[in-house]
Amino acid sequence: MNLIEIFQNWVAQVPDLVQPLIVALAGAIPFIEGEGAASIGIIGGIHPVVAAISAMVGNFLCVAVLVLASSGARSAIKNRSRVTEPALVNGGSGTDAPAVTDGAAPEPDRKAARREKFQRAFERYGVPGVSLLGPLLLPTQFTATMLAAAGVGKARVLFWQALAIIGWTTAVAVIVGGAVYAVR
Repeated sequence: MNLIEIFQNWVAQVPDLVQPLIVALAGAIPFIEGEGAASIGIIGGIHPVVAAISAMVGNFLCVAVLVLASSGARSAIKNRSRVTEPALVNGGSGTDAPAVTDGAAPEPDRKAARREKFQRAFERYGVPGVSLLGPLLLPTQFTATMLAAAGVGKARVLFWQALAIIGWTTAVAVIVGGAVYAVR
């Protein structure tokens, strides 16, 4: 049983009032995101508008937490590196201070490929393009985290990610909702 089937079963087993929470939880998971969560909810019998809004909220809340965390981590690392730089006090050379390394270990091939794919798209399309086209390449959680870690402002990342989540989830919800109601 895969993750999508698990969420579909949960939606079918819980009371109607709890179903949107399950959809929101599914929206917070990378690779399911708002689009997949909305589909799970609609196929599970939730009204398409409720399913789409729940999926959007779950996806956006997860993205917001990740953006805030990665932006905070970036700030902490930058502040730490400023503090650990050797001080040139009283004409000292600062050469006796230990070298500060970033501690980066070699990346696995898959992770390196994702980073390279993101970097090419970012250089070509910028923040709006990466955010809006990102779901075609990587989950919004990965894209938003990389943007924030690259130093793009939190508000800018969250704005463009919100637009992308709303747009993609709405489009998929309209398609899936139309298909489900056409079959019924």
